[in-house]
Amino acid sequence: MSLRALLVLAAWLPLIGCVPRIEVAAPKEPITINMNVKIEHEIHIKVDKDVEALLKNQSGLF
Repeated sequence: MSLRALLVLAAWLPLIGCVPRIEVAAPKEPITINMNVKIEHEIHIKVDKDVEALLKNQSGLF
């Protein structure tokens, strides 16, 4: 190894120890997600004319 390579290595050795440490840990409290959701639905029923007439005649069925 040349003298220059040794000097570069000697200059980098103290910096290698200064690498920032990253720690990943779970939080102590549970994570809460607040979602405001509005759900709208419509139900469309298609019946044929015979069933529709039966429903009109027998109004007490439902």
